[in-house]
Amino acid sequence: MSEMITADLVDLDLSADTKEAAARALAERMIAQGRVTDLDGFLADVAAREAQMPTGLDGGIGIPHCRSEHVTEPTLAFGRSADGIDFGAPDGPADLIFLIAAPAGADDAHLTILSSLARQLMDEDFKAALRTATDAGATAALIRGDEPEPTPEPESTPEPSAEPESRPKPTTGPEPTPEPETAPAAPAAKFKIVAVTSCPTGIAHTYMAAESLEKAGRDAGDVEVVVETQGSAGFTRLAPEVIAGADGVIFAHDVPVREKDRFAGKPTVDVGVKAGINRPAELIGEVRDKAARGETTSGAASATPVDRAGYAGDGYGTKLRKWLMSGVSYMVPFVAAGGLLIALGFAIGGYTINKAPSVAEHFVWTQTDSWAALLFQVGSVAFAFLVPVLAGFIAYGMADRPGLVPGFVGGSIALTINAGFLGGLAAGLIAGGVVMAIQKVNVPPVLRGIMPVVVIPLISSAVVGFLMFLVIGKPIASLQRALTDWLNSLSGANAIILGIILGLMMCFDLGGPLNKVAYAFAVGGLANPTEGSLKVMAAVMAAGMVPPLAMALATTVRGRLFTKTERENGKAAWVLGASFITEGAIPFAAADPLRVIPASMAGGAVTGALSMAFGCTLRAPHGGIFVVPLIGNPFLYLIAVAAGVCVSTALVVILKGMRKSAPEGGADGAGDATAQKGEEPKIPVAA
Repeated sequence: MSEMITADLVDLDLSADTKEAAARALAERMIAQGRVTDLDGFLADVAAREAQMPTGLDGGIGIPHCRSEHVTEPTLAFGRSADGIDFGAPDGPADLIFLIAAPAGADDAHLTILSSLARQLMDEDFKAALRTATDAGATAALIRGDEPEPTPEPESTPEPSAEPESRPKPTTGPEPTPEPETAPAAPAAKFKIVAVTSCPTGIAHTYMAAESLEKAGRDAGDVEVVVETQGSAGFTRLAPEVIAGADGVIFAHDVPVREKDRFAGKPTVDVGVKAGINRPAELIGEVRDKAARGETTSGAASATPVDRAGYAGDGYGTKLRKWLMSGVSYMVPFVAAGGLLIALGFAIGGYTINKAPSVAEHFVWTQTDSWAALLFQVGSVAFAFLVPVLAGFIAYGMADRPGLVPGFVGGSIALTINAGFLGGLAAGLIAGGVVMAIQKVNVPPVLRGIMPVVVIPLISSAVVGFLMFLVIGKPIASLQRALTDWLNSLSGANAIILGIILGLMMCFDLGGPLNKVAYAFAVGGLANPTEGSLKVMAAVMAAGMVPPLAMALATTVRGRLFTKTERENGKAAWVLGASFITEGAIPFAAADPLRVIPASMAGGAVTGALSMAFGCTLRAPHGGIFVVPLIGNPFLYLIAVAAGVCVSTALVVILKGMRKSAPEGGADGAGDATAQKGEEPKIPVAA
């Protein structure tokens, strides 16, 4: 710690009144010492970390921190505020503010030093000393943990020596008879808890939660807590025998717990990292109560790298949406890579390229058709993973890694029996459900180690295979064929109605679950493309381009109706919309959902209907205007997109113009009240 904080990095009279001003004041001291190279860049990294989770802690502490490429060496600055600064702590403002700056590649040694500060902050005496310190140098030494210099003792006259040991001691009577010795009582067995703590940066909260839990265990007297800190620089796993001997588990984390299945089969409390800091005794009580009731958990179904989907408060509909989005999120890269490669193969070699022989047996370096066949066949291999990946990661979202094997097996069976996209959905849900059911079975401790890698994959794959091959696979395959025949038969009014529905779904939540459902429906049809499924893909992509393009156009033609920030976002929305990134309209919808979303839906419905009416087709699952050469009837397709954009633009301008409270101002001398004050709208961060 000696090189991390000096007297020049201590401000005992911090005059800032906001957390941003406090961070700037302390960062300027780092700049002066050459510890930070770019003030604004570093403060942007601090703000980004603060946006993930407030850094205020109970007890009057603010601990903003980040990793940044603008930091030259690990640095700590300290400020003390007389009035307190709001860092988002539940108990009020913070008067002790620590700004921790770690280089982007800080090593384990540096993080260990930083973690020692986090643990010190759990000591009341340490905090009291900081509040009464009067000298910057002494404060820096206190934070560094320097040993105080010993104070010399005053000289004194030696006292007379004690009486010699040999002198007999006076007696007043007979010596008492010694009582018989009794064996000391055996200490009661302690309740053993293993815990995992982690936060997004792995610098402060991770270690503070660990110290808080360990201290609460010591205070309880009969509890032993052992913590695994999963910082962002890596982690040291708890010994398997420590986990096996634990009576309960506490997860205090804001990022997914790594290798969570190690803790399966034990009473578990799963909370955020701040709960581990602020109420450790309560968490220990909860896990003891669960152990007393015999409640155990798989330790696997509550979190995945995609989404933490296992909270007890979530309804079944919410959980189902998260599980499906887990599968779709992992499927999309396969869709984009495989679909675009297939589309490029068609563009170069024509639509007969799908009949070309295997390039492994026949490839001519100088022939364009060979290269087209190569692109098509590589894309086809990637696209063949679509249904198995969808099923596998739906099961993964439900049951973590044990769900992968039966999910992929079920998805592959769905392809084998021609159950297609619908079969993949069913297989993923069945696989996840089977694994979750198996995980609820209490098994002897000796078998727990082989459950995730042997027993669960074996039993669940057999059950999923049986159900897909012999029970539900054939009905789903029949339904898939009926859906395909229906899409191929669509014409006239029926096709237009489908286009309207798809357009509304694409524009309702701008990249959210409903948008993803429509997109997944379209992409699923590309696995076995027909004329109807290609029309659906075209309508979906066209409608998805409308919202960002419409917002970009609206900010151009009537900029005075939008804030300065929205006008800047409008410039980026041109590119995002043209690239089929519907999320480009989210900043506008977040600021004014009651006007932007209805206008976007109206335009999307018009575009979807026109695309279906014009008979436009599309073999590429993504790309926007950049894949126009791969679109059937491209000129009419662009007309459909332009018509929807004009409708959405006109509606959003009319709706915003009707606001009674809209004052004049902005780009051409007009704008709303927010723009006049120079304030930026607060836009929610997407999950």
